[in-house]
Amino acid sequence: QVQLVESGGGVVQAGGSLRLSCAASGSIFSLNAMGWYRQAPGKQRELVAVITSGGTTNYADSVKGRFTISRENAKNTVYLQMNELKPEDTAVYYCNADVTKIGAYSVPYELVYWGQGTQVTVSS
Repeated sequence: QVQLVESGGGVVQAGGSLRLSCAASGSIFSLNAMGWYRQAPGKQRELVAVITSGGTTNYADSVKGRFTISRENAKNTVYLQMNELKPEDTAVYYCNADVTKIGAYSVPYELVYWGQGTQVTVSS
């Protein structure tokens, strides 16, 4: 089993900053892409940012220039630095990881795991 534990959410005023962390642990052969998604009340979950194992990043247009995703491979941890926060960034933020595991007969396979979510609230 693999666990993703998020931290760093909270309440902040518009224009402020927060840093989210997500640490992966458990039966992991390798961590591939890791990302952050968010879901606001009444809306679908959407991609915020993703980073590959090699460090290539991609962002939603709504957060480009304000958010930065990074990772520490040695710690199996991904971060999301959020600056210039806006009320519309209010949502539950979920960590996501594509994990390679080794199965029977040493055959590798991939699974996607999700964290439990952390609330980010930006007040105006």
